[in-house]
Amino acid sequence: MPDQTLRCAVFDLDGTLVDSAPDIHAALDRLKAHRRLPGFARAEVVGMIGDGVRVLLERAYAARGLVLDQDGFAHFMVDYEANAAVLTRPFDGIPELLRGLGDAGWRLAVCTNKPEAAARVLLAGLGLDGHFMALGGGDSFPMRKPDPGHLRATLAAAGAAPDQAVMIGDHANDMLAARGAGVRAIFAGWGYGPRSMAGEAPIAEDVGALRQLLG
Repeated sequence: MPDQTLRCAVFDLDGTLVDSAPDIHAALDRLKAHRRLPGFARAEVVGMIGDGVRVLLERAYAARGLVLDQDGFAHFMVDYEANAAVLTRPFDGIPELLRGLGDAGWRLAVCTNKPEAAARVLLAGLGLDGHFMALGGGDSFPMRKPDPGHLRATLAAAGAAPDQAVMIGDHANDMLAARGAGVRAIFAGWGYGPRSMAGEAPIAEDVGALRQLLG
């Protein structure tokens, strides 16, 4: 019989747990400087985040009238993984929230479209990795958000069922994955995505409001 007391919170990473746009922006600008191309404004970079590194780079290249090549992708990944936690910081209240949920018996997991290795480097660099029982990266499984299979596989790795879980994220991909997987969702209003992406999910304006919604 399923454990009716088990609760699992699954978090998106970029724009939900951490403000990673500064390091992504810096790495993109270094890549463009390497190619002797102009860099980007922060708002442009934020608008590219949410669908994984390859899509982000495809958008960045297209903005400069170019097509992403494997050399550009590899160059970015090596540089970004080495500098993923230089400027990136957890959003205010996130470390305390994670500790509080863990102390209350919640299982915690991360479901992100960022490649798994980069996500693990980032979480370890910020000292957050010890909170999570599972991490489903954008290349961990054959599918990724918004495919609900990505969230289901992450939950399985955490030992939780969809009806025991809640997905917290700042992008339509998070909300769509949760809906498809039969998982309750909460939209992170402090993140990068516009509130229109929340759909029918409640919006937590800040981490304190999220804590209240989680009960």
